Amino acid sequence: MSEKVKEGKNGKIAVLVCAAVIIALLGIIIFLLASRKEEKEETPERRNVIVNESNAESVAEQMAEEGQEYVEPGYYTVSMNTDWHFTKGDAVSDDAWVDNLAENTNDVYFDVFLLENEDEAIYQSPVIPRGGYLEQIALDKPLSKGKYDCVIVYHLVDDEQETISTLRVAFTITVDS
Repeated sequence: MSEKVKEGKNGKIAVLVCAAVIIALLGIIIFLLASRKEEKEETPERRNVIVNESNAESVAEQMAEEGQEYVEPGYYTVSMNTDWHFTKGDAVSDDAWVDNLAENTNDVYFDVFLLENEDEAIYQSPVIPRGGYLEQIALDKPLSKGKYDCVIVYHLVDDEQETISTLRVAFTITVDS
């Protein structure tokens, strides 16, 4: 009879061990499902936030609250003619100019693209230091007669001439003949 008692105790122990394993597995499954749900509920990546003087502090505070690292952007005031004229597609313009004002915080260079083809630059500038300007501009890729919608992409650079931010401005180019 003592063997039956031992078998009964062993059976109860086996049932308790199985129950403990099942409870542990359920706990792990619930934990994994809950953590997966939390990942999905995280704030999505914010893009295309326009920062200006009136909202810069609140955007920086919000980024700090979200644990994002804040990198102070370069400051740049655009000073340029927005309608460049060329007598011929390969001529030097007598009215195209770009200033990098002394008040700006970075040196800058820029690329000019046709609005419908931003894969191929039609002009690439040298680096313009703060307080410098560029005029007497001739396109690197001549254009035929016509009026063209263009975009100029400014690259603000650090002391090693690495781009720290960019700025896009729309303008027009007119070629007379």
